[in-house]
Amino acid sequence: MLKRELKINLKSFLIWTSIMLFMFLIVYLMYPAIVNSDSVAMMDEMMKMFPDEVIKAFNMDISSMDSAFGWLKTEGFVFIFLITGVYASIMGSSILLKEESEKTIEYLNSLPVRRKDILKNKVICGIFYIVLMIIIIGLFNYIGLELSGDFDRKQFILLSITPLFIALPLFTINLFISTISKKTKKTFGIALGISFISYFLSIISELSKETEFFKYFTVYTLGDIRNVIIDVSINPIMIFIAVGISLLFIILSFVKYEKKELV
Repeated sequence: MLKRELKINLKSFLIWTSIMLFMFLIVYLMYPAIVNSDSVAMMDEMMKMFPDEVIKAFNMDISSMDSAFGWLKTEGFVFIFLITGVYASIMGSSILLKEESEKTIEYLNSLPVRRKDILKNKVICGIFYIVLMIIIIGLFNYIGLELSGDFDRKQFILLSITPLFIALPLFTINLFISTISKKTKKTFGIALGISFISYFLSIISELSKETEFFKYFTVYTLGDIRNVIIDVSINPIMIFIAVGISLLFIILSFVKYEKKELV
């Protein structure tokens, strides 16, 4: 059954991963040509026009965009967080429900397998593709940076791990929501909403002390790249919270799916 799940979800994995790789390929091809002393000076002047809170939200106060690695630490990881988060959310919301919408759940129920085995294989498949996507993106960026110039390799490796702390909780949260709902379109919208709202809450939480409390309502806070950039280390608390959220919603999904009426 796991082989079946991997095959069914391979196409979407390839599409999402290809989009990411193509975007970064453009960056590595164009960045050396467009970044020079004059353009860097112009970007620095433009940065002065933005409020300090906005600059901090995109880590531009602790990293310059004078290189491909500098861009990656500012805007680059914003794209990685957002796209891997959306991919994980959509997969979590649809990996179970599409069996019901396509009526293949009847076939699965006819096999000598238990519900928990069906869900277990889908969880493994989802986690496998999320981890694989992040590894592929990390390897691609590593090669691109090696060709582009010198960079802090330890810092990059740690930064490349942080999307996991966002994607896995989003996957499991939306997986649990899908065990409650019976409509794929509805959960698809909810998945996108959770991902984008969580991202915007993380941005808002960086804008001022008055809005800082929003960081407790978004999983994007767990991808604490500022700490990695400044201290070149990952806060273990973020790891524990991400793992804890993921395990909690996986357990809740198993409990709820056992009781769900399948059409």
